[in-house]
Amino acid sequence: MTVGCRALEVEDGVQGARIPVRILYPARAPERLEQFGPYSLSVAMEAPVEGERLPLVVISHGTGGSPWTYRGMAAHLARAGFVVALPEHPGNSRSDNSLAGTAVNLENRPRHVRRVLDALFADAQLGPRLSSSAGVGVIGHSMGGYTALAVAGGRPSSFPNESPDGQPRAIPVVRDPRVRALVLLAPASPWFMAEGALAGVDVPILMRTAELDEHTPAMHAEIILRGVPHPERIDHRVVPNAGHFSFQSPFPPAMTSPGFAPSQDPRGFDRAAFQPVLHAELLTFLRDSLGSEARPQA
Repeated sequence: MTVGCRALEVEDGVQGARIPVRILYPARAPERLEQFGPYSLSVAMEAPVEGERLPLVVISHGTGGSPWTYRGMAAHLARAGFVVALPEHPGNSRSDNSLAGTAVNLENRPRHVRRVLDALFADAQLGPRLSSSAGVGVIGHSMGGYTALAVAGGRPSSFPNESPDGQPRAIPVVRDPRVRALVLLAPASPWFMAEGALAGVDVPILMRTAELDEHTPAMHAEIILRGVPHPERIDHRVVPNAGHFSFQSPFPPAMTSPGFAPSQDPRGFDRAAFQPVLHAELLTFLRDSLGSEARPQA
């Protein structure tokens, strides 16, 4: 199995923005190394989709980040029979981070995921190939973890410094019933501290947190474990010696330096060696949770 790749732009009329999305999926066409900004990945551009009743996964990147920092994870899932959507959140990405730290961003991000799901299921090429019964998985890292929880039924509230009037407020988000499994990687969660804020998140969750995380320390996971209605359904493990960015693919050499924090890990942690372990755990969990018929690469 090879990895096909298509580009899609999804309109978000509420924000007045287009959401750039790259879609990776199982294919049979020959791959070649393609460049996506500073990142490279071996894919078959515009190749025909291989397979039927394919499960769908959306990966939500961290604040100010890029979906391509999860390219290894996405390619692994595509080779295993998943369709993987990689949206870039307008206003909170590497390209445009103008809405970081605002209540508007908290409202936009979950809606981006819903808009992307709508577009993919309506797509003439991909829609008929997607499983209509398996449900959708959402993988979220850092701020993407917030996004995943919100779109799965969480009811977030902003902090005073995130609104122009300096007042906290409930963030209007809509639960998407198509979302039936979450993968939370070093998730950011303080917007769900209010009583009952996570009571509506009733889906299986795989959560991996980092022992040496300076950005989302242990209290973020504790909010989730205390807030969801069925904490026993959470597969949670703290990854020894990992840092906040250790869940991302290794960065290209030109971007790897002590001055660029996402490219760095705690001393002694081997990000490249950890990636296959993480990918295997995600694949097993998503297959089990979504009832996927997807099979490993052949």
